Amino acid sequence: MIIGLLQCDDVAPTLRGVHGNYPEMFEALFQRVDPSLTFRVWRCLDGEIPDDVEAVDAWLTTGSKFGVNDDLPWIAELEAFVRTLWAAGKPLVGICFGHQLMARALGGEVAKSDKGWGVGLSFNRVTERADWMTPWQAGLDLVVSHQDQVERLPEGARVLGGSDFCPTYLMQVGEHFLGVQGHPEFTRGYSRDLMALRADLVGEHRVREGAASLSAPVDDTLMARWILAFMRQAIEKRENDARA
Repeated sequence: MIIGLLQCDDVAPTLRGVHGNYPEMFEALFQRVDPSLTFRVWRCLDGEIPDDVEAVDAWLTTGSKFGVNDDLPWIAELEAFVRTLWAAGKPLVGICFGHQLMARALGGEVAKSDKGWGVGLSFNRVTERADWMTPWQAGLDLVVSHQDQVERLPEGARVLGGSDFCPTYLMQVGEHFLGVQGHPEFTRGYSRDLMALRADLVGEHRVREGAASLSAPVDDTLMARWILAFMRQAIEKRENDARA
């Protein structure tokens, strides 16, 4: 399977030497599950938006320090590409910013949460079991770093998991779009360093809470398995529909 990575940010230069950039993070995550995967990267933050939905088997949108409501040309262009993927029935998984962009592109709403920053590890209940959730478990605990949240679902979306802090944490739209607010590609070490870098922005108390949460187990590999299973199921359904 070839995955197209829609890169919407760079890791801060001061952290990149230790933790790598987003493409390296995602490759390290998914190749723990399936070493045969191939990735192609489009630097959307530089205006490099794909022009062919069939260039890869499935697409994945990264997180970003930018917000989906920011008035930037590349965000509007990427949002339009997301709608093209939706119309074509092409599989897309959105991570954090990508999750929010998916919701906005399809008619939902995204806004800054009145609960403030989510950092460190988030603890979530899986409220609906999908058949691609193998192996199954009832919780999904991933590293987060966000202020914005999906506040109103797009038409046809359903919430699969969340928490009191972030009710729309895991979202599926139709059979080929999946969004998650958490970052399965983030390691504990990167989360800790990112919180330290953003301490003035996030706030000292929230950083302390976030750092303490990192002692708990992280479901990063589980989420990688779920994402790949979702992608493969969506690809198979699209192929079957084309043959019908």
